[in-house]
Amino acid sequence: MRIELFSSDYLNIVELNTTGDNENYIKGDSESKYVESEVFNLFTNCFENANKLYEFFGATKYNTRNIVPLRNELLSKLEALEGIKSLNGFQNHLDQVFLGQEFIDELTEEDKDWKEKWKYYLDKLIQVNKGLVAITDKCIEEQKILWVIGY
Repeated sequence: MRIELFSSDYLNIVELNTTGDNENYIKGDSESKYVESEVFNLFTNCFENANKLYEFFGATKYNTRNIVPLRNELLSKLEALEGIKSLNGFQNHLDQVFLGQEFIDELTEEDKDWKEKWKYYLDKLIQVNKGLVAITDKCIEEQKILWVIGY
């Protein structure tokens, strides 16, 4: 499992695309960022809370009306992640997130010793969260539309 933003050479992903306008986007554009579904699922509630029309399978548009609420949701999530100080806190946080168990299952499959390295994985999630905030900042500053597309 990749706990990071990456390019389009991987499927079971969510594309974060800022290349479109109010009606269309350039699918798979080189400027797009991608995140693995199991990782994105940990942030899904932020996207749902900011846009009630959010749909995982398909394209959801975040325009000037809902990009600031998305940024605020992501900042709240970042604060929660940065407040985790123990393995128990990390597990409790994941247990409270819809599909958090899938993330734990994938992590366990890839790294049997992840509990000893929980801080490393938490730090990776914090970096993803900061990357998502940076994307919203770019959209606000440059008056861009963010399209979120699940594959």
